[in-house]
Amino acid sequence: MLNCFSLFFVLAQGDAAKAAPANDNFFWIILPPLAVIMLLYVLMDSPQRREKAKREAMMKNLKKDDRVVTIGGILGSVANISQDGKEVTLKVDDGTRIRFRRSAIAEVVSGEVSPDVVKPL
Repeated sequence: MLNCFSLFFVLAQGDAAKAAPANDNFFWIILPPLAVIMLLYVLMDSPQRREKAKREAMMKNLKKDDRVVTIGGILGSVANISQDGKEVTLKVDDGTRIRFRRSAIAEVVSGEVSPDVVKPL
């Protein structure tokens, strides 16, 4: 009975020795999917990183009398920026001022005035 077990272990060790080189191929099998995943990550992350840097620069350069659009679509000009820089007061109309979080500013509008923003005389 003992001889059967020892024979089994000898045969099992022989099979393991033959299977060892297959582990070396594991690297070459897993390399292409990893390369594709890394490439997709870089291609998807770089535009997002660029957009984030652009938005941070816009928020940093925000100053009084800049014309802005909020994330809710409200157009106005910056009337005041709080001391801590977290709140912005927008002048929407002659007597109307609204306070917003600075993060609620979607974009700074350029100097040109679009026709739909012009007030009638």
